[in-house]
Amino acid sequence: MNILLKSVTIVDKTSKHHLKKRDVLITNGVFEKIAPNIKNPDSRKELKIKGLHISQGWFDSSVSFGEPGFEERETIENGLKTAAKSGFTAVAVNANTNPVTDSKSDILYITSKATNHPVSLYPIGALTHQGNGEDLAELYDMKNAGAIAFYDYQNPVKNPNLLKIALQYTQSFDGLVIAYCNENQLSNNGVVNEEVSSTKLGLKGIPALAEELHINRNLFLLEYAGGKLHIPTVSTKKSVELIKAAKEKGLNVSCSVSINNLMLNDNALIHFNTNLKLKPPLRTDIDKSALINALKEGIIDGITSDHNPIDIEHKKVEFDNALFGSIGLESCFGALNTIFSIEDSIQFLTGLKPIFGIENTPISEGEKANISLFNPQEDWVFQEKDIVSSSKNSALLGQYLKGKAVGIYANKKLILN
Repeated sequence: MNILLKSVTIVDKTSKHHLKKRDVLITNGVFEKIAPNIKNPDSRKELKIKGLHISQGWFDSSVSFGEPGFEERETIENGLKTAAKSGFTAVAVNANTNPVTDSKSDILYITSKATNHPVSLYPIGALTHQGNGEDLAELYDMKNAGAIAFYDYQNPVKNPNLLKIALQYTQSFDGLVIAYCNENQLSNNGVVNEEVSSTKLGLKGIPALAEELHINRNLFLLEYAGGKLHIPTVSTKKSVELIKAAKEKGLNVSCSVSINNLMLNDNALIHFNTNLKLKPPLRTDIDKSALINALKEGIIDGITSDHNPIDIEHKKVEFDNALFGSIGLESCFGALNTIFSIEDSIQFLTGLKPIFGIENTPISEGEKANISLFNPQEDWVFQEKDIVSSSKNSALLGQYLKGKAVGIYANKKLILN
């Protein structure tokens, strides 16, 4: 689609048009002209929306769509639609499907479902066969089929030798290993953060130590074996300190944080809302502040919505019995922009792309047009009517947000809310 964007503010630190209001002419998926005023050359579609901003396309490094096996939670088709309307031009899809995405054929099936869609889908292959934590999956074959990383979603690698071998083996083809950090024998059957709040609620706690101990172990393994390690959804102050020290040593480690852990703390659990049953759990206000500061300092490389749809049958039950997880795509930008400046928000939404091997294209003439469209000034309350996902299990329902996604232009297609 050829399009003329009128009077948009460009947010792109790599572009000479950064924070300037410009007209943007896109032809055959390429920025043909960017200037203060452009006359429509051929009566093409014009888009003029008050307060419209554009940036390089946003990327979410951790989404779950359910299909195959859990289509009642989310299909790939509706998941990509949700991502587009939430401003994301690219998503990395977790392997927590049924069957688990652990082979070349599974990767090809996932990618085939996203053919010709404006949102680019990047599959994450399981690290171990069937995600059981015992034997490595077909990592090299999956890499060749299109997998951008390897991860047993929210399941820690119990066997340190297995993680060591994975880090060593993936170096031969520049693979990225993702390792969720939680010592199961410490967290046991915990459902919330172990703190004063868990005692008041009478719910079994997950201590911060469970995450921190596993991070420490995995960083030792990384230092020994080499390779590339990504630690998803860190949630404690000590975790941040450990990763900072590892980066200062020169280890090839990156990390992300869930938008939920930036917006909420464990005091929000007072009403036993199962939408707030999350993994990692909501931590203390001290942890939340440390995560925010770590993003600003660049210790944490980017954010994820950690979009994980759960059907009502597994959420509208007693807190102990509910499944962990929250959707997050639709509210992610508004929540992030509530906490940070617009420039920082865009950095955190695009900062993980190079780590996952995804191209960042500047908003400049002659470059490929892959952009997110948004209004950073719109104030709103996130409600169920705003949810595009099939499942409605959002931890941020009822939250006041600042900034709203308008849509995307990517792969020569325009999607608007």
